[in-house]
Amino acid sequence: MRYFLLAVLTAALAFGQDGAGLYKERCAQCHDAPQGHVPSIASIKAMSGEAIYAALTTGVMKERAEGLSTQQLFALIGYIAPTGAAKPAVTAIKATCGSNPAFQVKASAPQWNGWSPSDTNSRYADAATAGVKASDIPKLKLKWAFNVGEVTTVRAQPAIVGGRVFLTSTGGAVYSLDVKTGCTYWGFQAAPGIRSGVSIGEAKGKPAAFFAEGGGTIYALNAQTGELLWKEKPVEHFATIATGGPRFYKGVVYQGYSSFEEALGGDPKFACCTFRGNVVALDANTGKKIWQTFTIPDAPKEIGKSTAGTPQSGPSGAGVWSTPTIDEKAGVLYVATGDNYSDPPTSTSDAILAMDLKTGELKWSKQLTSGDTYNNGCSAPVKANCPKKGGPDFDFGQPPILVSLGGGKRALAIAQKSGIAYALDPDRKGEVLWQTQAGVGTALGGSQWGSASDGKNLYVAISNPGIAGEADPKTPGGYRMVLDPRKGGGLHAIDLKTGKIVWNSTPEPCVSEKKDCSPAQSAAVTAIPGAVFSGAVDGHLRAYSTENGKVLWDVNTAQEFDAVNGGKAHGGALDVGGPAVAGGMVFVNSGYNQWGGAPGNAFLVYSVDGK
Repeated sequence: MRYFLLAVLTAALAFGQDGAGLYKERCAQCHDAPQGHVPSIASIKAMSGEAIYAALTTGVMKERAEGLSTQQLFALIGYIAPTGAAKPAVTAIKATCGSNPAFQVKASAPQWNGWSPSDTNSRYADAATAGVKASDIPKLKLKWAFNVGEVTTVRAQPAIVGGRVFLTSTGGAVYSLDVKTGCTYWGFQAAPGIRSGVSIGEAKGKPAAFFAEGGGTIYALNAQTGELLWKEKPVEHFATIATGGPRFYKGVVYQGYSSFEEALGGDPKFACCTFRGNVVALDANTGKKIWQTFTIPDAPKEIGKSTAGTPQSGPSGAGVWSTPTIDEKAGVLYVATGDNYSDPPTSTSDAILAMDLKTGELKWSKQLTSGDTYNNGCSAPVKANCPKKGGPDFDFGQPPILVSLGGGKRALAIAQKSGIAYALDPDRKGEVLWQTQAGVGTALGGSQWGSASDGKNLYVAISNPGIAGEADPKTPGGYRMVLDPRKGGGLHAIDLKTGKIVWNSTPEPCVSEKKDCSPAQSAAVTAIPGAVFSGAVDGHLRAYSTENGKVLWDVNTAQEFDAVNGGKAHGGALDVGGPAVAGGMVFVNSGYNQWGGAPGNAFLVYSVDGK
């Protein structure tokens, strides 16, 4: 998928380059004492990693970066970016709960563990888990708010287990909070750039919190104390990132990987591309790798030169952006893959793959869009690295949902950035049962990060934001992204058995104090009995009736909140990880500054009447 380069911060650490020295040599003279339209270093730190990268490689700072290698550019960005290695967003996290009672995971207690309460990735909380009825949803009010640090993007799915909230931030902080009050039991500072959420399981006989940092290293922390139990980096490619959270299942941690090499293709000097998507299985007790399976069997090799004269390699890409789905009955793990970054195209990109849980052996694959080769060179002024076809960039950003159709029949339901929703037969090697066009497909969706199912319908949110560029001399790149308040959004209920659209809810008017906003619904969808929650880029979180799509509740999270950990929490756009519902409360992150969305650092909890 197309995205900003938060992971370059972790990559900079891995390369060990001297970002501080490069900044002092090439940048400090102007940006430490700015004059005129020159932005201060503080202003630059408010930018995303990719915006800084663009300014250094193709923008106004290109001359100052002349001669720097890709690794040196990463090191420089890692130093000056908002969560840079030189100054983490969080340096110390204080416990504020007063005591730390024994952490216990009870199967009967309400919980939302990882991406979904179930291993099937349905993103559905049943009545006992949700603890809130559809009839009570209009009474939801803010219970507490938490400030996750000086970051502008809050993307990971929260986990609610054992009366605690486990939360990660792109600043590298991992928190264990009390579910009722928001006080902090413990905090852990990992490397910056965390995109994945937490999965709770067990390691070395202790309750453990598993997560992956942006560069791919997987951590196991003691869920009671926050103590590090182990950390391992099972992948070697420099551009590796982990976006989807890990899946803990019967003593094994499963993690999928993608990369930011797709974005690097926009640089004519970059030798594109050598990354292959992959899934690893690690022993939860030790972190030792049990197996690793690549989504593309053949290793990349040089296939020629780009128009700029740099080597080009392939096949590449087919990254795994989402959390694996577990099929206990068949002993299979399912993942959805992204597009190819370079030629030649493969049969396992934009596909659903089935792997043996114990060995990683590829059992079958079903491709749903063929010939989709794309990298950011296809949208750059100089298209040196763009593959021959160049798109359409319709990869999968969400996992398949394993559902029962009754009568012993099952299906894998999923929606794609093409705007098409599918049901596949997992017992017939992914045979297509039905496909339904739910929305227009674009590089930013179609359907982006996640659908939900209550066993009756598949609920699919549509993204499709309208984005344009606007000159802005205050930014290092000289321009900024502007959102179209009239374009994007929509929610569809699709019958699981037939693929027919039961209802659709058209986007609400986009209202914002900013002059630009978007009704696009990119964030993952969440379902409970009688209601579906879907967040929008304009910051509104809404609950819809599962019967007819009527809006039951609408709250604007793009505002300022008093935070239980002191100061103010600032809400913004809703994207990526959707709300979690457990124990009578709705948990949601607010703030996402990519693609023109409003930044923020708020984690919000709602309950009936705020009690």
